[in-house]
Amino acid sequence: MIVRSFVLAAFALLSWLGLSLPAHAEHGLLSRIVPVTVDEAADKIEAAAKARGLTIFARIDHARNAQNVGLVMPPTIVLVLGNPKGGTPVMVAAPTSAIDLPLHVLIWQAGDGATHVAHWNPETLEERHAIPENLVKNISGLAALLDATFE
Repeated sequence: MIVRSFVLAAFALLSWLGLSLPAHAEHGLLSRIVPVTVDEAADKIEAAAKARGLTIFARIDHARNAQNVGLVMPPTIVLVLGNPKGGTPVMVAAPTSAIDLPLHVLIWQAGDGATHVAHWNPETLEERHAIPENLVKNISGLAALLDATFE
């Protein structure tokens, strides 16, 4: 319990200082806290992805969709992004990977107000869909994109 409290305090301090936290894995997700709002994080990720030649296939604003039906939820956005040149060979070799491709980035506001950014660990996707080892590189660039976006 003391260790968990220390870790949470460290995350809060780094966020307060305006620093992005390194990604950590939880249930196959790589997650980080970033020092901007959910909308700002989504905008930054979109811009960085487009600058690298990736396509933004969708931007799903779950909070706005909830509001449209009279419900309330914290800011939560999912970006669906990728490059068919990289993803298509993966889906051809491992058809079930199409459920997770194009890649998804989840951005949400936690109860403490912190903005979290998460995506699947490529190793998790490799194991889940039996993606051939030589194609894992095709789905492994997202962490580097996020590192560069929030460094």
